[in-house]
Formats: sequence, structure tokens, C-alpha cells
Amino acid sequence: MPGCMGRPLIPVITLLLGGCGSSGFVMPDALESQVDPSVSFQQLLASPDSYQGKMVVVGGEVLKASTADGGTVLEVLQLPLDEGQRPARERTESQGRFLARQETFLDPAAVGDRARITIVGQVTGTRTGRLDEVEYRYPTLDIKHLHLWRLEDYAERARSGPWWGISGGVGIGGGTRTGGGISIGTGF
Repeated sequence: MPGCMGRPLIPVITLLLGGCGSSGFVMPDALESQVDPSVSFQQLLASPDSYQGKMVVVGGEVLKASTADGGTVLEVLQLPLDEGQRPARERTESQGRFLARQETFLDPAAVGDRARITIVGQVTGTRTGRLDEVEYRYPTLDIKHLHLWRLEDYAERARSGPWWGISGGVGIGGGTRTGGGISIGTGF
């Protein structure tokens, strides 16, 4: 029948495209237009007061979570974000630290130390605190949206992307039956 040749490909294409999706970071529409993507963490760290009131996207690893004045303050080791807004794996890529405040109570046990997060936050200025033996000037943010990354999200990233492979095998059955085969596969 004319026009039927492409129909068997529809399920295959659907499966391939479905595998490209991810359960990653989704920025709320209401905040997306407010974020200033031109502000880097280096700029924010160098001059936090210059960016007061700006909405930024930052992420990293939670070093400490504590409650204060009915809210929660997170001390975060900044890590660069990838194209999916996921923090880098390596702590050595950090450019510094920041403090992020959630106005409502966020149980520190729910966030947990070493959790990886991405935040959409409004820059509020700086706060000076002790970091070992030195005074450290932390950029401060009010959290408008918080995404907590699961360990599985990092495993998915390690497996994502195109791949290919070649495999083969030999089978020996009862009697005189033997067989073999080679397969070549690709994936997305």
C-alpha cells in the first residue's frame, strides 16, 4: 500500500526521542524572564552589592543547612552548572561559596550536607563570616526556586549521549547444532 512504508518507523522514532528526555531542572515560567543570564558567579563574588536585586541561577553542594528566624540558610560551595543547570561533580571546579536563604522552614535533614542543588535566587548583598581562620565575604541570595538533584540524575548524565557497540557470541546446542552472531548497535 502506498504511504505505509513509514508507519513501522513511527514507534521506533517515538522510542528514540522519548529516551532523550530527562527529569532535570525546570525553571518556573514566572522566574525565567526575570533571570539575568549574563551575571556569572565570578562577577557576583567580586561585587555582590552591584547585583543586588538581580535574579540569578547558581548551584553547588550544600555544606551546611541551618534554621534562622523561621527560615533556612544554606551555605553552598558554588559549582559551575552544565547545560541542564546541573552542578559539576568536582569540588575543585568551585569558584567560592554563597549563602542562600529560604524564607519558609526547610528541614536541614531534607536537604542534607553534600546535597547538590540549583537555585534561582535574588541577590540580596553580602554577609561576612568566619571560614576557618579568615573572614569570608559571602554573596547572599533569597531563594525563589530550589531544585535538589538526586544521585540518579548524575548517573543518567554519565549514561546520556550517543553510544555505539559491537558484540558477538557463539552458541553450542545439543547434537550437531552450533550458531553464532554479531550485532552492531547505536543509541542516543
